[in-house]
Amino acid sequence: MMTALATVADVHPSKDGYEVKLSCEQQTSCNHCASSASCGTGIASKAIGNKKLIWYLDTSKELKPGQMVEIGFPEKSLLQSASLVYLFPLFMLIFGAFTGEYIISPFFHHNEPSVIFTSVCFIGLGVWISKLMSKRLEARTRNEVTLLRVLGESVL
Repeated sequence: MMTALATVADVHPSKDGYEVKLSCEQQTSCNHCASSASCGTGIASKAIGNKKLIWYLDTSKELKPGQMVEIGFPEKSLLQSASLVYLFPLFMLIFGAFTGEYIISPFFHHNEPSVIFTSVCFIGLGVWISKLMSKRLEARTRNEVTLLRVLGESVL
């Protein structure tokens, strides 16, 4: 099980206990590297900033906004999300290149731009499909978050 620290953003009573909205700031290691000033990833990380993730949790424990909690979720969800977002478009690119080379290209007298165009279309289709599927996966993952422990009040 993967764990993360989150801050309680909002609490609403529900029929089974409490519905809690959690805010979790995504951490990167780019701010701590010695070469972050000259690294492209470090510069992009500074320009974009940290991303806040929102999680929802149903619990019987009474929580207050501002409290720090430790949450957990299965690794399976993270691995499925990563493979969907990164690997599926890559496989679509490869499939598009083969389709362009062996099916589309003969109609254009083995023209290389037709292969490139087909590959770009297939990767675009792969990104679009993975966005649609990731919304479903995110909704399912939202129900898998569990409260591990309450850490206390926020220091901010």
